[in-house]
Amino acid sequence: MTNEQYQEAIDWLFVQMPNYQIDGQQAYKPGLDNITKLCAFFGNPQDKIKCIHIGGTNGKGSSSNMLASVLQETGYKIGLYNSPHLIDFTERIKVNGKNCNKEFVFDFIQKLKTIPEDIRPSFFEFTTIMAFEYFYQQQVDFAIIEVGLGGRLDSTNIIKPLISAITNVQLDHQNILGDTIEEIATEKAGIIKSNIPIISGDDNEVVKNIIREKAIKENAPFIDSTYIDTSLSSDLKGNYQQKNIRVVLAAVEELRKLKVPISDKDLENGLLHVHQNTGFIGRWFEFSKNPLTICDTGHNQAGLEYVFSQLNSIDRHKHVILGFVNDKKIDDVMNLLPENSEFYFAKPSVNRGRHPKDYENLLQEAKIFYKIFDSVQEAYLAAKERCTNEEMIFIGGSNFVVGDFLEKNLEISE
Repeated sequence: MTNEQYQEAIDWLFVQMPNYQIDGQQAYKPGLDNITKLCAFFGNPQDKIKCIHIGGTNGKGSSSNMLASVLQETGYKIGLYNSPHLIDFTERIKVNGKNCNKEFVFDFIQKLKTIPEDIRPSFFEFTTIMAFEYFYQQQVDFAIIEVGLGGRLDSTNIIKPLISAITNVQLDHQNILGDTIEEIATEKAGIIKSNIPIISGDDNEVVKNIIREKAIKENAPFIDSTYIDTSLSSDLKGNYQQKNIRVVLAAVEELRKLKVPISDKDLENGLLHVHQNTGFIGRWFEFSKNPLTICDTGHNQAGLEYVFSQLNSIDRHKHVILGFVNDKKIDDVMNLLPENSEFYFAKPSVNRGRHPKDYENLLQEAKIFYKIFDSVQEAYLAAKERCTNEEMIFIGGSNFVVGDFLEKNLEISE
């Protein structure tokens, strides 16, 4: 298989399959019927691996990577399924921090063409079965599976995990999951299964009660990680990571109850070596020191509140590069923008990317200093030219903005 053949296969996959990452709501296909048929066609590999299920609005990516790192430090072979990818498709499926083998991806895409016509999988359903099969073939000790969207109807919900976790519940994807916190929490609580421990990382009592009530109904042990007191830290920076660390500590304790030996030293080292062990980037990621350049994929109101609050705590003039997709409520973001900043708004390269000219009226009303660009890279180069070493650059607003930036600049920095 050549690189050209691999790219052709990936391009075919993106064109053939409905893809929420690219096309938005029209590609979202809720329900487990399709994934059930798809898994059966491939021999139900998800039933042959030990899984851990992690959902939530924010923090599920960080929490799953932290937990993977801890288990890797213990010596286990760990599969990790995250989404979306920032640069290359294979980032979604990892074993011990290494991206999925491209040869496997290519071969699996060929198998897709033999699927019966009555199974019309979405892009995410296809990547989900691909992850299950890869982890099974790789004989992982544990597979950490991140929920794609919601929970109850998400295709990952076909698994029967050892433990489950919901990091938090915030307003996001309201056009799909519901307009209120209560509705969204109910959807996310759909991953709770009979007699399987569920960890709740949200300190909102409304959310906590919905998760607890579902746990009681399913006779599932309910663990509230918000009460955990710890001084442990992680190499994943960002003030919000402390909440995710508590979720991971609760997960470790539940695994210990299942006779999975994890030492305190491995726990500590795992939290401190997430980047090294899993290759995880994008959460308060320090791209450079001179000038200080930070990326963060926080993209909904709650995530951006955390990120912008931390930016406000840094006593530097800021050059802030932001971009959004079509289904984001940008007027909410305008009220959160960090202080002492000038702004560079850019269109993410995906189909869902929204051009800043479409919401320039909101920028004018916000009375901020801003410029508009057709691409993230153009915005970055403009910011870099204006930024001194005493100032800083921030890139965020969307996974796709960070992905566009890293794709153009990560190899150069390395």
